Amino acid sequence: MLKTLNKITNNIPSKAIFNFRLRMLKKMTFLPPTKYVHYLYEYNTKKKLDLNNPKEFNEKIQWYKVFYHPKILNQLVDKYAVRSYVEQKIGSQYLNKIFGVYDSFSEINFDTLPNKFVIKATHASSYNLIVKDKSSIDKRKLKGLFKKWLGTNQYYRTGQEWAYKDVKPRLVVEKFLKDKDESSLIDYKFYCFKGIAKFLEVHIDREDNQKRAFYDLDFNKLAFRNVSVEKSIDREIPKPPTLNKMIELSELLSDKLPFVRVDFYSIDDNIIFGEMTFYPSDGRKDFYPEVYNKSIGDLFELPFKLVGKDIITDF
Repeated sequence: MLKTLNKITNNIPSKAIFNFRLRMLKKMTFLPPTKYVHYLYEYNTKKKLDLNNPKEFNEKIQWYKVFYHPKILNQLVDKYAVRSYVEQKIGSQYLNKIFGVYDSFSEINFDTLPNKFVIKATHASSYNLIVKDKSSIDKRKLKGLFKKWLGTNQYYRTGQEWAYKDVKPRLVVEKFLKDKDESSLIDYKFYCFKGIAKFLEVHIDREDNQKRAFYDLDFNKLAFRNVSVEKSIDREIPKPPTLNKMIELSELLSDKLPFVRVDFYSIDDNIIFGEMTFYPSDGRKDFYPEVYNKSIGDLFELPFKLVGKDIITDF
């Protein structure tokens, strides 16, 4: 399929080619996951996917999407439903305050909300809206935006991320969080394998010029990246005083899971849970240098008996 697309797009400018191929890929989501992930993986990495013997981290993420289907994953990626899991495992003190969860825009009573708040879609990735001044809201535009959000199924957007497939589309309104020393919140994202945190990813300047980097558990910057040099953190980030506690909490939340990324914020020494992610970047971004794709993949022990044969539903 991709060879055919290459022939069709030989004389088309590169940006137009990218957009054309992406549109074609989205039209192919009707294919069985075992077939579709091959096209998705090759499109993004220019590598062949071996579902029978995945070795690199992103290969294993594709396998994870296709074959690892415990029902609890639907709860853990749901921005609202995950709260009960977090409360049970580590306590409600690590949850951000919420003002409500809604099935539609019309249910939200903006008069009762504070001047600053955050609205998130419960069922999808990157559907977040930060409101810093309630009086500036254009409700007509907001209604159209939320209608689009609620009408989008994360599973069928492009990547067939199974955990999102049956999550009910809703809107959750949360307390606006601010770190007094930063223009936007710093995200601490812990990569956990079988309940053990191995390293973390840090995101800064999300609202202005987002940058990121990987760190070890002593908060030393690591030698690999999955973004361009220009998008990598180029300044010293102080070690958060809550780091060890965040590591402990991430391991409690990730217990029994082959892999999950657990995200936190740390504000004035207070830890706030962010989300749990099973498919970082949808398994599309390679690590650089290349050797880390395999070495990080080695940390990811897949829970299979016959690879490529059985859907796993046990947790």
